[in-house]
Amino acid sequence: MKDLAKRLFDIVSSAAVLLVILPLLLAVALWIKLDSRGPVFFLQQRAGLGGRPFRILKFRTMLHRAPEQIDQHSEQVVSAGRDPRITRAGRFIRATSIDELPQLINILKGDMSVVGPRPVLMEQKEVVPPGYMKRFDVRPGLTGLAQVRGRRSLGWLKQLAFDAEYVEKRSFFYDLGIIFTTIKVVLLGSGIYGGEGLNWRAYRDSLNGRPPEDKDVEEAFR
Repeated sequence: MKDLAKRLFDIVSSAAVLLVILPLLLAVALWIKLDSRGPVFFLQQRAGLGGRPFRILKFRTMLHRAPEQIDQHSEQVVSAGRDPRITRAGRFIRATSIDELPQLINILKGDMSVVGPRPVLMEQKEVVPPGYMKRFDVRPGLTGLAQVRGRRSLGWLKQLAFDAEYVEKRSFFYDLGIIFTTIKVVLLGSGIYGGEGLNWRAYRDSLNGRPPEDKDVEEAFR
C-alpha cells in the first residue's frame, strides 16, 4: 500500500510540475540548441530498480559526444564549473540543476521516483559494497537523502551510506522533508561538484583488484 501511494504521488506531482514548467523547458531547449552543436537532451543508461538498466533523460550541458564514445571507467570527473567540456549554457543549467528536470518524464514512465537514491551508472554498480546494494530495492529518485546531505561533495562512499539510510527510513512524510530541503539546497547551489579524491573511480582504483567491502563505507565516516 505504501509503495502504491508513493507511485500515485510520483505520477500526480511529476505531471503537475511538467505542465507548470513547460514554458521553461522549451526556453532551455532552445537555448541549448542555439548555444552549441548537438541534441537538446542527453540520454544515458543508468541502474534503476533492482539494478536493471533504463535510459535517463537530462538536458545536455556538455559538448556533444555520443554515450558510446564516453569511457566511464576513465572519464575525468567534472570537478568545476569551468570544465572545458561544459558549454556556456551548460554552466548555468548545471548550477541551477535545471538539467535534471527532464527526469520528470522518467518519473511518469515509472523508471524513477521523486525521492530515492540517485540513479548510478551501470559501471558504478561494480563498486557498491554488498551491504549497500539495498539502494537498488527502491526506484532511483530525482532527489534523495544524499542530495540534501551534501550531494557530490560527500564522496562516493558517504553517498552510498545515505542511500542505504533512506531505504531503511523511507516514508511519505520523510519524502516530503527531503523535497522541501532539496529546494533550499538547489537555491544555494551547494554540492554540485565533487573533488577528484571523492569520486567512485578513485575508490575503484584504491581497491587494487579486491571486491568492495562494507567496512570501506564505515571507515569513510571516521
